[in-house]
Amino acid sequence: MTRSLVPLALLLLAAASVPAQSLYEVPRGVETRWYSFENPDGRRGAGGQAQEGRKGAANKTIAPGERAVLADVPGPGVVRRIWLTVPGRKETLRGWVVRMYWDGQEWPSVEAPLQDFFGLPFARQVPFESALFSNPEGRSFNCVVPMPFRKRALLTITNESPREATLFYDVNVTVGDALPEDSVYFHARYRRENPTTPKKDFEVLPRVEGRGRYLGANVGIRTTDHRRPLWFGEGELKVYLDDDREWPTLVGTGTEDLVGSAWGLGRFDHLHQGAPLTEEKDGVWGLYRYHVPDPVFFAKA
Repeated sequence: MTRSLVPLALLLLAAASVPAQSLYEVPRGVETRWYSFENPDGRRGAGGQAQEGRKGAANKTIAPGERAVLADVPGPGVVRRIWLTVPGRKETLRGWVVRMYWDGQEWPSVEAPLQDFFGLPFARQVPFESALFSNPEGRSFNCVVPMPFRKRALLTITNESPREATLFYDVNVTVGDALPEDSVYFHARYRRENPTTPKKDFEVLPRVEGRGRYLGANVGIRTTDHRRPLWFGEGELKVYLDDDREWPTLVGTGTEDLVGSAWGLGRFDHLHQGAPLTEEKDGVWGLYRYHVPDPVFFAKA
C-alpha cells in the first residue's frame, strides 16, 4: 500500500494548440511583455524605474495570507514562460498556491501547490529538465507550457503558509496573437490521497466534458516505510475516453513503463518522461509523463 499519492493532471480544453512560429518569423501586431516586480503592469517604457533602474524591485516579501498578482494581461495573447524562485523551505514550497484564470472567469483553471505545479512533489528540490518544466540547479522553477487566452489572463500566487517569504519572478507573454477560434485553454488539477486504498484505482483526473487533450501528469508517491519500500510499479494508467464507462480505451502496462523505463525505476529526466525523485535517494518518488508526441484527444467527455 502506498501511503500517499499526489498527482497533478495537466490538460488542454477546447481543441487545437497554439500555432508554432518559426525562429525567423516576426508576426505583425504581436508584442512582447515581461511581468515582474520591476514592471508589474507590463506597460511600455515602465520597467526598471525603482532605485534609478538598479535592480530596485527584484523581489517582494509575501506575508502569510497575502496574494501576489504575477500578471494581469489583456488579451488576446499567450503566456509563454513563467520563472520564479522562493526560499527552499517546505512551508513555502507546499504552502504557496498557484492559480490561473482565463478570460475573466471567477474560478481558477489552474490551482496547485507551488512546487507540485512545477513538476516536483513533496517539497524536494533537485535539478531536472523536461519539455514543459525545469529546475536547472535545484533552486528555481520554470514552465514553458504555452497558455493562450482571448480576453484576459490573471496569474496569482498566494502564501497559505504560516511564514513570510521572499518571491522573485517573471512572466513572459506575447499579446496581439491571432488565435484560432478553437484554441485550447490550459488547465491543471491537483489531487491527493493519504493513504491510498489497496486494490482501488487512484483517480488522476475526474471525468471532464468537452473537446480537449490530456497533456499528462506530475505524480508523487510516498510508501508506508521507505526503509522497506513496496513496489507500486504494476499499476497501469487507464484512460476512459468519451463514451467509455465500465472499461477504458487506453491502458498501459505499468508505472515504470508509463514513464518510458522498464524492470524497475531509477533516476532520470527526459523531455517527455522522467523520475527526478527516487525513494532510494530522496525518500519519495517523483514522476512525470507528458503526451506531447503521442496526444490523447477526447471529443465528448
